[in-house]
Amino acid sequence: MEVDPLDPVYVNDRLSKPPFVTIPGVVNVRDLGSYPSETFSGSMTRPGFIFRSSEISSITEEGKARLKELGVTTIYDLRSDTEIERYETPSPHVDGVEIVHLPVFKTEDYSPEMMAKRFALYASGKTEAFMELYSQVLDNGGPAFATILRHVRDRPNDTFIFHCTAGKDRTGVAAALLLKVAGVNDDAIAEDYALTRVGREPARQMVMARLSQMPMFATNSEAALNMFTCRHETMLAFLMLLRDRYGGVEEYINTHVGLSPEDIQRIRTNLLVPIMDSHSDVPS
Repeated sequence: MEVDPLDPVYVNDRLSKPPFVTIPGVVNVRDLGSYPSETFSGSMTRPGFIFRSSEISSITEEGKARLKELGVTTIYDLRSDTEIERYETPSPHVDGVEIVHLPVFKTEDYSPEMMAKRFALYASGKTEAFMELYSQVLDNGGPAFATILRHVRDRPNDTFIFHCTAGKDRTGVAAALLLKVAGVNDDAIAEDYALTRVGREPARQMVMARLSQMPMFATNSEAALNMFTCRHETMLAFLMLLRDRYGGVEEYINTHVGLSPEDIQRIRTNLLVPIMDSHSDVPS
């Protein structure tokens, strides 16, 4: 089954290879660079500029040193206050790194009724349920995504990380938007999304223990395990949803995020480098 534990030898081997990046105390860290652009041939996403991860609250001192090695200046946290309080996972202090709180969902979206509905969708593990969840992310995430996209537009030399709790859903939607702006093809975006299955595996016991404290999961381990699903076809369905319901990534960024076509062009310019030389200047 897709929710069974993965072979630890396979996991360790895969985590040691790109796009995974090791930051001690943080799981599911990946570089969004080196993805070829299908739309803009001869270009790829710039390595070492944008990273995605799960929550960073357990980062070690060694992990903080690694952030500095990677040149990270900013961390964008997509979690809500309610989540941070419930899981007792406040953001750490990291010298020289700005941590910006960008909740996708407002506090009222974490009422018991809303959470019960959302967890029921996750627990089903069905693609249609994830599409409902991801449309909620798109509908509510405009202001958060605007901040991340403006960073790419205005600060192309400042490396950053963005994350939610697991680094799968809100983070997965944000990553898909960035990669889609860069013209990366759907299969590669879906593959990036599916890698969370491997990236989260080291935190499996912690996640299950956390979920077991919630009534609906305490007596239903299958529902809890469905929280781990991150299938290739789920992201393909999301990209279709983005096209069909929101008019595609540029229309979504224009109408829901509030950035202009000129902004999008600048963002794209800052995201891409020539494939021949990933260390050359960003093309204009």
